Amino acid sequence: MPITDAAIDRLRARIGVPEPHTVPPHYRLPGIDAFRHVAEAYGDDNPLWCDPDYGAQTRWKSPIAPPALVGGDSLIGEDEVAEVAEEQKALMKGDPLRGVHAFYSASMREWWAPLVPNRRVFRRNALVGVHDKASAFAERAVHEWTGQVFGDETGALLSGQYRLMIRTERSKARGTGREKAVEPASYTEEEIAAIEAQYEAERPRGAEPRWWEDVEVGDAIGPLVKGPFTVTDTVCWHVGMGMGMYGVKPLRLAAANRRRIPRFYHRDPQGIPDVMQRIHWDPEFAKRSGNATTFDYGRMRENWLIHLCTDWMGDDAWLWKLDCEFRAFNYTGDTQWLRGTVVRKYLAEGGRPAVDLDLAAVNQRGATTTPGHATVLLPSREHGAVRLPDPPGGATDLTGALHAAAEQFAARDRDEETP
Repeated sequence: MPITDAAIDRLRARIGVPEPHTVPPHYRLPGIDAFRHVAEAYGDDNPLWCDPDYGAQTRWKSPIAPPALVGGDSLIGEDEVAEVAEEQKALMKGDPLRGVHAFYSASMREWWAPLVPNRRVFRRNALVGVHDKASAFAERAVHEWTGQVFGDETGALLSGQYRLMIRTERSKARGTGREKAVEPASYTEEEIAAIEAQYEAERPRGAEPRWWEDVEVGDAIGPLVKGPFTVTDTVCWHVGMGMGMYGVKPLRLAAANRRRIPRFYHRDPQGIPDVMQRIHWDPEFAKRSGNATTFDYGRMRENWLIHLCTDWMGDDAWLWKLDCEFRAFNYTGDTQWLRGTVVRKYLAEGGRPAVDLDLAAVNQRGATTTPGHATVLLPSREHGAVRLPDPPGGATDLTGALHAAAEQFAARDRDEETP
């Protein structure tokens, strides 16, 4: 399907229009069990997330949610807007780019305040950016950014997350022929032993502060290892994270979901309808979709980069921002090595001691699958304890936070178009 000016105009008209999320939150009242399940889903054993006695001794005076939970697509957040406003229903009906290939390409997240146990969380969702671009294949592409902002029942604004879907005119833009040729990984006993030794060496920095004054540009972050990746890892991921944006459920509940979104279900070789999500745990299903075998979710590697940062920075610090791109598949059997480097040390807004990090997940083939960046606020001997960042645009509610996000994406689009 071609991308037309009219379709882009219609899509842009939707920017900032709030709508409910596709499924209800997996955790309606997230407590320390939810915090633990989510942290374990991506292999994080920091007691700050789920040990009441440990959390009480920290600056937070309580366990706090791992950053991966505070957002996370369908994890938390009761919809502040229950349905699209009547006067906007016609505008929001259907997909203006229906039939145009889409793939999840990148993510940006920021966190403004901690989530403590047993508080209701609310969310507001909207399209926040539509950027018309030429693709790497000399064809038209659209960068479609959706945003969600989150706050708790006390009115505290917690976080924002922004998800990039790249829409291209060419269904083969992902190079499925190339993916089929990828050889599954195999390992010697010595290679497995080296991975096991790395796991044994890893631990969160925890209660020992990482002082801003002690950090220098060029300092190494990590490494952290994730792998060899198994289907069991995917199962454990879903235990903590739920089944995601399509509301996948079993048996009679699955039948109801098939009636709701029939296009998401395909017949298997036995004639049984099953979800497209099966490409993450069924090798034959994955191969039918043009891949070498089963593979992870991009959100997994984003959370692994979060883990890299929180293990490094210690409990007294604050992960403020993180972004990453999903440039290659992480196939079953692959091992990702996560590392980072301090690339900037400075006083951020309001004189907050901060460092910027370059991050990357690199597989055993030497390919960078997930490059990223982060900004961390650190405690300082001179400037004192970390002061939490302000929400964008000085927002005081979810409406203002989502509006500020849309303004930021519009400014980015203008900057990119300026010669």
